[in-house]
Amino acid sequence: MAKVRPRYTAEAELSGGWWAITVPELPGLYSQARRLDRVEYMARDLISLWLEVAPDSFDIAVREMLDEAMEQTVRAAESARRDAADRQREATALTREAAIALRRRGLPQRDIGRLLKLSHQRVAQLLATAD
Repeated sequence: MAKVRPRYTAEAELSGGWWAITVPELPGLYSQARRLDRVEYMARDLISLWLEVAPDSFDIAVREMLDEAMEQTVRAAESARRDAADRQREATALTREAAIALRRRGLPQRDIGRLLKLSHQRVAQLLATAD
């Protein structure tokens, strides 16, 4: 039977320009990092020293702890990006349909590009993916 690797959570909460790090599974352990990309490293170092084990002998999940206002701001930005991606896919599909319709009317790619305000190379890509 395969041995299950221990898994710890590094909770990072913004505190005075630093990320304060705690590990709920090991109460009383604290560290800090200047940036989020350093939280896992700092937590891994802390845990390995405390437990006297190799730093690569366990897994870590980093959980950013944001206050409610910051959480709402981040979620709003994520939602806006998803909406923009959805609109972009819709715009691409409609543009492809328009290019196909114009091609069926016998227009050359350069004219289609001018009408759709696209390069003739982009029109070629749209028409190629329509087949």
